[in-house]
Amino acid sequence: MTGSSLDRVYLSRRAFVGAALAGGFALAACGRSTNQPTTSTTSQLAGAIAAAEAARPHTGRTVTATLTAQPGVVDLGGVNAGALVYGSTVPASPIRANVGDELAVTVANRVNHPTSVHWHGIALRNDMDGATPAGADIDAGRDFTYRFSVPHPGTYWAHPHTGLDTDFGLYLPIIVDDPTEPGGYDAEWIVMLDDWTAGVGKTPQELYDDLHGHNMPGMSSMPGMAMGVGTSPLLGGDAGDVSYPYYLINGRIPAAPTTFTAKPGQRIRIRIINAGSDTAFRVALAGHSMTVTHTDGYPVVPTEVDALLMGMGERYDVIVTAADGVFPLVAMAEGKNALARALLSTGAGTAPDPGFQPAELTKRVGTVEIFSATPPVDLGQTKADVSLSAVLAGDMMNYNWTINGQPFANTTPLKIRQGQLAVLTFNNTTTMWHPMHLHGHTFQIIKPDGSPGARKDTAIVLPKQQVSAALIADNPGIWMLHCHNTYHQEAGMMTSLNYMT
Repeated sequence: MTGSSLDRVYLSRRAFVGAALAGGFALAACGRSTNQPTTSTTSQLAGAIAAAEAARPHTGRTVTATLTAQPGVVDLGGVNAGALVYGSTVPASPIRANVGDELAVTVANRVNHPTSVHWHGIALRNDMDGATPAGADIDAGRDFTYRFSVPHPGTYWAHPHTGLDTDFGLYLPIIVDDPTEPGGYDAEWIVMLDDWTAGVGKTPQELYDDLHGHNMPGMSSMPGMAMGVGTSPLLGGDAGDVSYPYYLINGRIPAAPTTFTAKPGQRIRIRIINAGSDTAFRVALAGHSMTVTHTDGYPVVPTEVDALLMGMGERYDVIVTAADGVFPLVAMAEGKNALARALLSTGAGTAPDPGFQPAELTKRVGTVEIFSATPPVDLGQTKADVSLSAVLAGDMMNYNWTINGQPFANTTPLKIRQGQLAVLTFNNTTTMWHPMHLHGHTFQIIKPDGSPGARKDTAIVLPKQQVSAALIADNPGIWMLHCHNTYHQEAGMMTSLNYMT
């Protein structure tokens, strides 16, 4: 992406702050959070949301798509698994648009319970975010069309924000292009990582019940104890709560990987998305180094690494120059003694066995603290108007997780006013790591020395550590803030960021 095009994107964010303030929107204070949508919330936000949408770039072009959420059987590579799918595949086919295009995506709910689609990482209009109470879930047997413009280029993805649905296979990549960006690469490879249990092991609900200790007698683990999961120095301790039967890249097990074909010497942009529910992945391409160019959709100063650590919900874009041969792209399930893989093929050769672990996995491992946003998307180091705190806590024995002392059902929302610059601090008081995700915004990591880091919407917070980030309040609404471990979120580790008058 060129500096000038990024300047336009960044300035549009600044311009929006002024435009929305000039519009004089009114948003009533929200008290206790609830998982149920309310018509009063929608009516109070309507004017502010409309002003925000009008201030975004618009090309006049509409990209349409249909997602049918339904039960199905998917072939994971010689292993058939019952799942929930959009259409017939996991992941579903990508949706692609240009900056300023409108997306009109009709979702047909053919599962037996309400569902939704959350557009992870996109700074869209609040009532189309796919997360209650900003908008209602889609009842079983009903259809709903999400309509919103896409203001920023980047690698995003879509998944439900209802219960454990994502862990059943409902997800797909969303790619937003900037037509003015010089490519700088010859080919593009979209890679989605996942941990898989649906139809081949315990259901996600059974795993969740195990963690709560509800499956007695005969339960497979003690309440709140990680099930067959080890530790990871990169994650500061326990790697997760669940050991899965399979780990996938683009819907395939390691013994039956997908293959991406290119030519030797080509520059390949790999867009990597962690769609897992309980697994961090350490990703490396055998025989290659990777130049990281983007984190969660936003450009960073290009940084060369051999491997990347990715928490659930995170996305990284990297550039590799393809060597000659057949090379496994390996995603180690961090702390779980297992892996996912796909293949890059540029010529003759034979892939190593499915359990092969390339040396790159133990060399230069990229973690968030080494990356810095490029100047056009740097939020700057001005004095904050407000400080926000999210204290992460949990009771492993009963498997209850909280933010600021309360589960989501009883949470007191964080509050912010339009145009404010906030410092949001995640304080992890637990012995588990948490990938924390904020809807509708990106924030900029503040490094321990006070210097600006990468732009993110999902960030790993290690045990007993704090992570602070700068945030511009430029998208009015009620926005979820939660751990992107599906099981932690379901057990209460979620609150909301509410815009106030």
